[in-house]
Amino acid sequence: MHSQPQTITRAKTAGFCFGVNRAVELVNSLLDEGKKVCTLGPIIHNEQVVGQLADRGVVIANTPQDVPQGYVLVIRSHGVPLSVYEELSQKNLEIQDATCPFVAKIHSIVTKASEKGDIILIAGNAEHPEVLGIRSRCKDVAYTFKDDTDLRQLLENHPELKEKPVSVVAQTTFNTEIWKKCLNILKKDCTNATFFDTICSATQSRQQEAAELSKKCDLMVVIGGKNSSNTAKLFHICSENCKSVLIQTAADLPMDDVRAAKNIGVTAGASTPADIIKEVLFTMSENQNNESFAELLEESFKNSNINGKVVTGTVVEITPTEVYVDVGRKQSGVVELKELTDDPNATTADLVKVGDQLELIILKTNDQEGYIYLSKKILESKKTMEKMIAASPKITTRRRRRDDDEDVEAADKTETVTEEKETVVFEGTVIQVIKGGVLVACDSVTVFIPASQCMLAPKQPLESLLKQKVKFVIIEVIKGGRERVIGSIKKLAEKEFWDEIEPGKTYTGVVKSMTSYGAFVSLGPVDGMIHKSELSWEKIREPKDVLSIGDVVEVRVKDVKKDKKTISLAYKKAEDNPWEILKNNYPIGSVIEAKVVGTPSFGAFVNILPGLDGLIHISQLSLDRVEKPTDVVKVGDVVTAAITNIDFENKHVSLSIKEVLKAQAEAAAEAEDEAEETAEDAE
Repeated sequence: MHSQPQTITRAKTAGFCFGVNRAVELVNSLLDEGKKVCTLGPIIHNEQVVGQLADRGVVIANTPQDVPQGYVLVIRSHGVPLSVYEELSQKNLEIQDATCPFVAKIHSIVTKASEKGDIILIAGNAEHPEVLGIRSRCKDVAYTFKDDTDLRQLLENHPELKEKPVSVVAQTTFNTEIWKKCLNILKKDCTNATFFDTICSATQSRQQEAAELSKKCDLMVVIGGKNSSNTAKLFHICSENCKSVLIQTAADLPMDDVRAAKNIGVTAGASTPADIIKEVLFTMSENQNNESFAELLEESFKNSNINGKVVTGTVVEITPTEVYVDVGRKQSGVVELKELTDDPNATTADLVKVGDQLELIILKTNDQEGYIYLSKKILESKKTMEKMIAASPKITTRRRRRDDDEDVEAADKTETVTEEKETVVFEGTVIQVIKGGVLVACDSVTVFIPASQCMLAPKQPLESLLKQKVKFVIIEVIKGGRERVIGSIKKLAEKEFWDEIEPGKTYTGVVKSMTSYGAFVSLGPVDGMIHKSELSWEKIREPKDVLSIGDVVEVRVKDVKKDKKTISLAYKKAEDNPWEILKNNYPIGSVIEAKVVGTPSFGAFVNILPGLDGLIHISQLSLDRVEKPTDVVKVGDVVTAAITNIDFENKHVSLSIKEVLKAQAEAAAEAEDEAEETAEDAE
């Protein structure tokens, strides 16, 4: 026995890393749903966890061809080569990808670097599944090196690397001290190299803690799977500072060494579950009869009493599926994408950038992982709901009515308060189509928008709104039990429309219906009416002579009565006004061909332009005296006439055939005289 009490210290970041925990939880959640699960290779490098999952029916497949039909395939956190995805795409399988976000980040880095022509250098074990997956993303030349000695040999064998563009990444569990040595070599020898520090932050913390703790101890106990890369690295780090043992479970503890040690340190690899760590610690404490240690141990495994607390976090790292934040605690803060937004189209990079400060609420802590899980959505949801209630013009409260008479069935009591509210515009993303409308996610509040308030075009399906961003106003909030919010895209569009519309503006609309006196046109949120007289410059009998229901038309606003919500429209275009065309193109004296459209007793009406007729007085129909117009012309005849007068104020045009005939006779006489003069000159 020791003269002084033996101390046993557990590294704070020992045990499951985020990526491993994420993968194991995914498998367990699928099993809880009653699904049959198959993993591509062992889900983690820990025989005990793999065995427990096997007891629950999890099958391990070594290749895509080994996956049984009917099973959900889970890709483990190490990730897989691209060729595996190609094989899987040819099989009819349900796939859940648990690739660690840190690994996925490396995939993205090497893909982009390789596409621009860089040679890729990977620090890691060339045969490790993670490195194989990374290597498969390299389109051209790539090399791996396991340590600084291996790197020097690589540079000696390939001197071209010293000048060519090179991108350098590391396996997520690579030894941080060796990585520093390798960086020094590369920075000195490679003049055109780009370095990416891709070692997992949890791995760095774990290795740093192990190094510092092992310097203070005379025995380090490293717990982890014998095939685990990161556990092997921890053991190597600890062995450099003190006597170290690598065990898989408490049964592997060398108790003689444990009893002989005064200061014992305990760490564990990323694939080691908390219950195995706990069992090892208790086994050591019981053998030393150290009751106080057992109490401290139990306390160390309890989550801090901070769940539900609101904190401010600074974004320190972004992955495709998570955002890592510093919340001023030893544990790293994790905000998953689903806790950032409900927008199915959004990515973490769209939402935040490194350095941003976020107000967050703590969901749970996990001392074994060294992470705090947080949510931005929950806080936003509460704040947004308060804004929506304040903005809603209609608040309906439903509650159960109490009755002292037990024989009388309790009935719902509904109270509705309606009042004018200033318009507040909200924006969200359509996430689901349900019976009668759509659901919109707005800052983690789900809003129902009825189909009648979606402002769809004719025959446009509700499904066309899926994943679309929409702006809306609140028209009702229903309280009582779970609050329900009802919104309207149409009401907002109507308000914006009435705010902006004014005479002279043009709109594109759809003919909605027709009457004998005009056509009603949908301008989107509201309707306007084209009077029959505004449909054409020509005289028409009824609107259907010009338009049909469903026609898309461009219209001009003639008049607006906002108090009565009425809009008068014009379809005929100003530039088609025949009087304007006449003014610009047909001065007095112009000779035109015109069709006879009427023969009253005082002359003949002819059509000059569509929608514009002129009169040839009976005295102007011929050089001779005319008894009645029909003696000279009839309806349908095309005559040549000269415009003799235009009265724009009274809209009258006078024409003359007689003047044309006179001009023709004079021209003929002149021609005859010229001919005679020419003949005389010839004699």
